[in-house]
Amino acid sequence: MTGSVAHVLMAALLFVGGHFVLSSQNVRAPLVARLGAWPFRALYSLVALITFVWLIWAYARAPYVALWSPAIGLRWITFVVMPLALFLIVAGYAVSNPTVVGQEPSLAAENPAPAILAITRHPVMWGIALWALSHIPPNGDAASLVLFTSFAVLALGGAAHIDRRRGQDYPGQWQRFTAMTSYLPFAAIIQGRNTIKSSEIGWLPVVLAFVVFVVLLALHRWLLGVSPLPW
Repeated sequence: MTGSVAHVLMAALLFVGGHFVLSSQNVRAPLVARLGAWPFRALYSLVALITFVWLIWAYARAPYVALWSPAIGLRWITFVVMPLALFLIVAGYAVSNPTVVGQEPSLAAENPAPAILAITRHPVMWGIALWALSHIPPNGDAASLVLFTSFAVLALGGAAHIDRRRGQDYPGQWQRFTAMTSYLPFAAIIQGRNTIKSSEIGWLPVVLAFVVFVVLLALHRWLLGVSPLPW
């Protein structure tokens, strides 16, 4: 099976499935009770790392099976979406977020949804999903479709799973938090439940995201052998 799209699919299923299985309450609770919280997190991280490396290894050895013609113009999708994806990721890491493990106490803050959390309570997850989805059109092959779809499913499905878990563990505080935020980007803004305050976000995430974008453009061909430029 090595060197096939089926191998990539199997690795992707284990990569995504491993996250969801270990995160499910039926599996997680007994393991935490038996191992302890931090050993369980170490086990979770180890499984995630092994399956991630396996997925990338399988993808690197997969044959190119064309599904559609990857016209160079399709690279515009990635070129336009990536700055937003990187901004969400950088800004997401710059703020305390109750959806992140270990940062649940911020639910009790006077304003638990500042800065980028006014746009979405899952900025990093959406950044990863946008990165993944924007890379599907310009590739056009089966292995890439499997790889990037797996990351998008893990990011967006994982965000929904976090919402469900936090709602069970912190019902009152979580209800207050979700009243100010949204799963879908900008939904809370459109519905008038929150407002974007540029002073809270600041310029640093914007600048850092732009710098990372330029660096990725410069290194993309050297690292992956393909130019990301749409011209």
